[in-house]
Amino acid sequence: MNERILIIEDDPAILKVLQRGLAYEGYLVDIATDGRTGLNLAHDHHPDLVILDWMLPGMDGLEVCRRLRMGGSLPILMLTAKDTVQDRVQGLDAGADDYLVKPFNLEELLARMRALLRRTQTERNQVYQFADLTMDSVSRQVTRGKRLIPLTAKEYELLELFLRHPRQVLTREIIFDRVWGYDFGGESNVLEVYIRYLRQKLEAENELRLIHTVRSVGYVLRENP
Repeated sequence: MNERILIIEDDPAILKVLQRGLAYEGYLVDIATDGRTGLNLAHDHHPDLVILDWMLPGMDGLEVCRRLRMGGSLPILMLTAKDTVQDRVQGLDAGADDYLVKPFNLEELLARMRALLRRTQTERNQVYQFADLTMDSVSRQVTRGKRLIPLTAKEYELLELFLRHPRQVLTREIIFDRVWGYDFGGESNVLEVYIRYLRQKLEAENELRLIHTVRSVGYVLRENP
């Protein structure tokens, strides 16, 4: 299967070169010219790698990088005109896996992409385990003990977020941003509804509760209340 690459870049000339070059190499390419659109595309299309420009209108590349990184181990190659050591450190600290200074050679970019895709392939094919709960990211099967738990796509995404951050309190805003792809605003009860669905399925045979409410903050995956 061809890898899907998301390019988040607002320079039309660079965007054209990247889009043509990657398509020629057989990659499936999605493009965004601002950070918010890029985050939404990443959430909807699940790319295998993101090429991210540092200087973007509105939300800059560093903030986009931080938000993408909180969602998991998606490889991120950052492009920038900034070439000091401090700039590179700042980009890598934000969560970028690699860093390429403009102007760049397309062949070098492709080589770095291939290295990142090879390195992260084994990371994607992993099994999450917490207490007696298991999630296989390849088969997308979830079990509690020996019991198979059928989940909808959104329930799966929500549980995967908890399993990636065990014992870490996740705020409502973070959960909305990672699972629904938009910032929390208002008194929507959709999160409470999905938490209830998940609990019903995970506790169908009177198992101990694993997803706990942290009052006025959010939720946490842990063994004890």
